[in-house]
Amino acid sequence: MKEYTVTVLNTTKIQSYIFGSNKLRENIGASYLVKQATDEWVRKTLAEPDLGVPEAHQQDPIEQSNWIAEIVYAGGGNMIVLFKSHDNAIEFTKKLSRRVLKEAPGINLVVAHQRFNWEKDKLHEVVDDLMKNALEQHKYKRIPSAPLLGLGVTAVCHSTQLVAVDTSDNPIYDMPKDSKPYLISPEIAAKLKAVHRANDELKEMIEKMLENKESHSLDKFKKYELPLRTDQMGRSREENSYAAVVHIDGNSMGERFRKYGEKQSEEYPEDPSRANRAYVEAMGHLSESIDQAGKQALNKVIEVLVDSIQELTENNHTVKKVVGQLGQFAIEGNYLPFRPLVYGGDDVTFVCDGRLGLELASIYLNELEKPQMPDGLSIKACAGISIVKTHYPFARAYELSEALCREAKRLVKAQKQYEPEGFSALDWHIASSGLSGSVSEIRKREYQVAYGELCMRPIRLKLYSDEWQNWEGFTKVINDFVSDKDWKDSKNKVLALREVLREGIDATKQFIINYRLAQLPRFLPESSRPSRGLAREGWLNRVCGYFDAIEAMEFYLSLEKDVSVSTENTITE
Repeated sequence: MKEYTVTVLNTTKIQSYIFGSNKLRENIGASYLVKQATDEWVRKTLAEPDLGVPEAHQQDPIEQSNWIAEIVYAGGGNMIVLFKSHDNAIEFTKKLSRRVLKEAPGINLVVAHQRFNWEKDKLHEVVDDLMKNALEQHKYKRIPSAPLLGLGVTAVCHSTQLVAVDTSDNPIYDMPKDSKPYLISPEIAAKLKAVHRANDELKEMIEKMLENKESHSLDKFKKYELPLRTDQMGRSREENSYAAVVHIDGNSMGERFRKYGEKQSEEYPEDPSRANRAYVEAMGHLSESIDQAGKQALNKVIEVLVDSIQELTENNHTVKKVVGQLGQFAIEGNYLPFRPLVYGGDDVTFVCDGRLGLELASIYLNELEKPQMPDGLSIKACAGISIVKTHYPFARAYELSEALCREAKRLVKAQKQYEPEGFSALDWHIASSGLSGSVSEIRKREYQVAYGELCMRPIRLKLYSDEWQNWEGFTKVINDFVSDKDWKDSKNKVLALREVLREGIDATKQFIINYRLAQLPRFLPESSRPSRGLAREGWLNRVCGYFDAIEAMEFYLSLEKDVSVSTENTITE
């Protein structure tokens, strides 16, 4: 009888750990430490002498090997490992927990173990039960740590409000010379120490991905540094400068893993041992494929961005600019105006210049959909993009991007009856001032008028049937406002239309007559009934079609060249 132990480990409150600070360096270090704790340190802990599983053999089939453990998958804040004995599982957990406490204070681990019979029990059922019951119970039953907040003689950390143990100007943190020193807790100290390791590993990963490309993107990328502060994102001097925080998350990925693992396992109903092996291989293969697809999508974003940077001569000086078909801006120093924080897999967060957020998110989503996964499906995901002033609190900007991503997911969920495989979608908000309230409260306050909703968001990524609320149609309208003969060099006309749209259909019709226009720009599909109706009246079913496009004109550059419009699943009349 082969009795093994399956260990499921999860991290809790990881978003607040990574994004709870308003300092980008601390976010970078925190993200790196989470990745270490749920991947690299897992492998190194298993390789320690007491456990003795070399990294090269950590995915060898446990039922055939002489090693005491096998990793099913590790990463993204989750981990599943098989052990030959319960004692091995406990020892591993102790060692990993000790390392996390010492090297990444603030990361919370929750772990559950379950013995099972490899030759009789169904592993996928054991894992499902652990995740739905034992692991969730541990999360709720876990007594939150209540650290001593200090005595009357102690100082408080600027970021965590915990007891400070050092100041940021200690040379070991290698802070910029112009940064103002501040008090830091052990948690922040660990994050700051990790920044340069995080930067080096990210650059190495990007360069490795780009070296296989036929273009010169790698040579171009090596010319630039990855930013460590939001004011290095390409801000325009003497102008309002914006940064974009982009959060992307795959649709129903947990359910997808569960179904695929179960399906592969049930190929062998009479042989539990083969069924369990099929489950382990399926989970590992799907996890690896999704991680690779995420990296390829990130690679595409960087490739498009670095290829868009040009060196131009202005007033006898060389200026580096991001140049798109609809606009351009100078970059800050020698910094790439883009910084991934969480990457790999379907859960991604990056920060960039505000004028790039919408387009880079759409490029990532499009590229993520391209490869087919082992379960026969592509990856559909949703993006939330918050575009805020450069020095707006980062933690709040991230919260908004996460909320916007949830709004996009609600759109997908609402159509699940008709599109069971789902689709990619995105939502965004451009904040020219402070923010208060939820997304729905902000939209009710800022985008609701007597006639209806000025906001057409969230929208689909791709064309589908005669649905007009899609990214391709949206960007076509922006392009028409910027370059069409009726609107080109007529910014005042566009701004006048924005105000008229607030008054409803009749006022919009009168505007078209007054300016002797045949119609407003058409959405896609151009010949569809909704597109024709919007072009005549500006509104459809009490939703305005053009207010969002006008608002976003300065935040879309059209970087990609010769991108053909997808016409799959479209109809014309």
